[in-house]
Amino acid sequence: MLRSAYGSWPSPIDAALAAAHDGQPEWVGFVGDEVWWTEPRPAEGGRRALVRRTAEGAEQPVLPAPWNVRNRVIEYGGSPWAAVPRDGEPLVLFTHFADQRLYRYEPGGEPRPLTPVSPVGGGLRWAEPQILADRDEVWCVLEEFTGDGPGDVRRVLAAVPLDGSAARDRTAVRELTDDRHRFVTAPRIAPDGRRAAWLAWDHPRMPWEGTELLVGDVGDDGVLHDVHPVAGGPGESVAQVEWSADGRLLYASDRGGWWNLYRDDTPLCPREEEFAGPLWKLGTRWFAPLDNGLVAVVHGRGPAVLGILDPESGEVVDVAGPWTEFTGTVAVHGSRVVSVGAGPRTAHEVVELDTRSGRARAIGSRHHDPVDPAYYPEPYIRTFTGPAGREVHAHVYPPHHPRRTAPDGELPPYVVWAHGGPTGRVPLVLDLEIAYFTSRGIGVVEVDYGGSTGYGRAYRERLREQWGVVDVEDCAAVALALAEEGTADRNRLAIRGGSAGGWTTAVSLTTTDVYACGTVIYPVLDLTAWASGETHDFESRYLESLVGPLAEVPARYAERSPTSHADRLTRPFLLLQGLDDVICPPAQCERLLAGIAGRGVPHAYLTFEGEGHGFRRAGTLVRALEAELSLYAQVFGLDVPGVPTLELHT
Repeated sequence: MLRSAYGSWPSPIDAALAAAHDGQPEWVGFVGDEVWWTEPRPAEGGRRALVRRTAEGAEQPVLPAPWNVRNRVIEYGGSPWAAVPRDGEPLVLFTHFADQRLYRYEPGGEPRPLTPVSPVGGGLRWAEPQILADRDEVWCVLEEFTGDGPGDVRRVLAAVPLDGSAARDRTAVRELTDDRHRFVTAPRIAPDGRRAAWLAWDHPRMPWEGTELLVGDVGDDGVLHDVHPVAGGPGESVAQVEWSADGRLLYASDRGGWWNLYRDDTPLCPREEEFAGPLWKLGTRWFAPLDNGLVAVVHGRGPAVLGILDPESGEVVDVAGPWTEFTGTVAVHGSRVVSVGAGPRTAHEVVELDTRSGRARAIGSRHHDPVDPAYYPEPYIRTFTGPAGREVHAHVYPPHHPRRTAPDGELPPYVVWAHGGPTGRVPLVLDLEIAYFTSRGIGVVEVDYGGSTGYGRAYRERLREQWGVVDVEDCAAVALALAEEGTADRNRLAIRGGSAGGWTTAVSLTTTDVYACGTVIYPVLDLTAWASGETHDFESRYLESLVGPLAEVPARYAERSPTSHADRLTRPFLLLQGLDDVICPPAQCERLLAGIAGRGVPHAYLTFEGEGHGFRRAGTLVRALEAELSLYAQVFGLDVPGVPTLELHT
């Protein structure tokens, strides 16, 4: 074992390799006996490809580049495809990111648009398509902009004819509901075809704060009548709804403090665990009923695993295998269940479970070690003590190298990763971006600060009116605890994060002296502007719960915003921003930079054309990772060979 300083270890995991493995499969489904899903293509401009697994086990793209199976409904998107077998070939419906239209495709032909282009504002957007072959139409969520402002928008459930008659005629789209609710999602038709259920909510609530489960009768005219709520409300989040094979409602509600499953108001498996999560993307599915009455569930406290729930006994049998985390995408067909799983040594892959044999196997996007797995990190779960004795959950990734160790007495630098959301959670899975740092001798700790999901509603609501306080305190508590116990070097601590994590990073740099530097990625920086129209509609009222109503506490908005305290920013930082970001627009970054102009603070500001909220292109990912590593090298005094030097301006 050779000895060399932390941060200087040679690694086969370069930025290009990490970029090539960025992202994960999503939106799994069955088309007849085949399993289909979407997966990222960083090298193809960051598009999402629709992939099928044939009966012979081969993986084939359904559509060639540049078709990008993704949509912008609520900006974070939603389920973008549906398909059914028809005359021996699949009939495919999908949304294309470039124009947001809904398309029809049959192999051997060309995709044909089913919906028109709107010249108004953000146009017409579609999500969660469901093909109703007997009606010759597809039901979906319609998001329609009525003006140029981000709030000039309405959302309804709608039916689009499959014959293409609406491709140039908006009036041919039949609206199934009125627009009394600001947000709608999850249209589900009962097995008898006579009823439908869906979810709705309104500003200022977010879907993890309060939603309504609505049920209506499907009339002969195809419109939903006698619509009435059956669950949910301002203080109850119903995250998903399905119909069982015998026509009963299954849904996930947090009325008891945890997202548990209910069947017609009867709890099926009451536990202090989550059987659902936050609805950041429309169509997310954490459970799916099987025809035999069992239910496939993604559940857990912290880590979420795939299991089979027996509603009669309340027992859950979990999948065996290397996957310790599963994502909110589940589909069933007969006795088969598919989802997406990963683990500390396994990247996300499509996993199939045969419920008859109990056997699970990876069938799509299968993990292949691109380098010797001896270079992968060896993480572990920790629970730290934060202010007032509160628990703070985190994942620690120590520096790790198969043939290198540090000189005696040297402590490693550590980077705190603050996740986005802030209503989110970090999974303990193999991430080559983390391995990019740990294999070089830089530790990483991911913090599920107060406000994170996976630990019940009370943990989630710790952030109520405390954004910029609790998240900052929890990250600092974890960083300082690692330093005080001798795990990390107190003088070489950094923090990084994107979106809400970018906010936490920027606030940490302006309100604490814990960190020597930070990487701020497509952040929120100016609360007043963000709450006054400088973001998209979905989160435009989110700050009322995170900070408080702007009209009542305007001083709090200014006091917490990093743009108001640029004079406190003295530590070096890297700012990364997509120029097409409508969620956290570049104007937020530009105000912060104007505030530090001429003050001698070392910093770099890198912008990326064609990137929005979340980087997807290989070139962007490489540049961002190398710039981040160069920042740490310069601030921590690391000898990092082969990485371009980031120019820091003052």
